[in-house]
Amino acid sequence: MQKTLKTIALSLALGIAAAGGASAEQVKVGFAAEPYPPFTSPDASGNWEGWEVEFQKAICAEAKLDCVITPVAWDGIIPALTSKKIDMIIGSMSITEERLKTIDFSDKYYNTPAAVIGPKSETFEPTPEGLKGKTIGVQVSTIHQEYANKYFAENGVTVKEYQTQDEANNDLAAGRLDAVQADVIALDAFLKTDQGKECCDLKGMVKDDPAILGAGAGIGIRKGEDELKTKLNAAIKAIRANGTYDTFSKKYFDFNIYGE
Repeated sequence: MQKTLKTIALSLALGIAAAGGASAEQVKVGFAAEPYPPFTSPDASGNWEGWEVEFQKAICAEAKLDCVITPVAWDGIIPALTSKKIDMIIGSMSITEERLKTIDFSDKYYNTPAAVIGPKSETFEPTPEGLKGKTIGVQVSTIHQEYANKYFAENGVTVKEYQTQDEANNDLAAGRLDAVQADVIALDAFLKTDQGKECCDLKGMVKDDPAILGAGAGIGIRKGEDELKTKLNAAIKAIRANGTYDTFSKKYFDFNIYGE
């Protein structure tokens, strides 16, 4: 009888423990399995690190979510979300009208501006007037190509297209271009190389056009998950207000990644 009572007590204890563990529901956070420094990349031990990893940890702590990092191939990340293999996407996914047809987003958590760089020996503004008579390089099939064609090409600026950003940067360094437009993070990385340090500097950010450049990166969630969306939006606001966002951002960037 005593053994039976002990067995029942043990079973009850295990049941309570299991119930307590189940109450802390895990949230699988998906991002691209391919390294994307300085946002996400694995260290020598295979642990993921980077700005977006720190952002994810801060958001989950603020929203009191038990988050598990879940790398997913980028081309299958939205299907992984809609099929509930992951619960949200924190992977530098731009908020676009096309994606909003399938999933929902939190408020933006960063909006990397488009920038223009040029030779250190020249001073000009990243505007149609400042670039008039010059040749600017852009990568083909990008938002920067679309932007340059809309704002610069019709105002006396020659727009030269390249298959890769590296090709445009190399031509700028070689003096075959007057300027290059691209994402400020990509250009900042180039300016920190020996080649970039020697030749060029940042001329500034172009005037924003959300219709072309997008509305920033948001946390992707399934449609109808309004409670989660509310938690995430509140967490984004909170870590920006309490200084957490700025603290970890300054470790990676020397400019305002959040945007205007």
